[in-house]
Amino acid sequence: MPRWRRWIGSVVADDGSASLEFITAGLILLVPLVYLVVAVANIQGASLAVAGAARQAARVYVTAPDPASARERAGRAVVFALADYGVNPSTASITVRCAPKPGACLTRSGRVTVTVEARAVLPLMPDVLDLPTAGSVPLRSAATQTVSRFWTGG
Repeated sequence: MPRWRRWIGSVVADDGSASLEFITAGLILLVPLVYLVVAVANIQGASLAVAGAARQAARVYVTAPDPASARERAGRAVVFALADYGVNPSTASITVRCAPKPGACLTRSGRVTVTVEARAVLPLMPDVLDLPTAGSVPLRSAATQTVSRFWTGG
């Protein structure tokens, strides 16, 4: 048998390469799957944070004695709720709407709707070229609470 045929035969042989192929294919498939699971968990956590922040802000808003302290309490509630879940509170925005009188939120039996918007940053996003903003998911949640009909604030 010529030497070149033995050499080609040894190069083409599959002996012992199954484990290497399994490890290579496993890593190629496993790394994106793990990243996907971590990213979805991060987005879900931020979503729960935004929903909890809106709900708590609406609750503390309607129990405040006056509109100035209501805004301040709602802002603190949002900061605390977002920070508790690891969401950056400086990226959040808070909107308060009132019904039936848009100019007077704290009226008896009035409804206060607090909307909180924030961004869930995907994991492993570097801080260069504004990638955390581009690689993030916008989240919004709203909660409505009714002012007590026995409210006696200023």
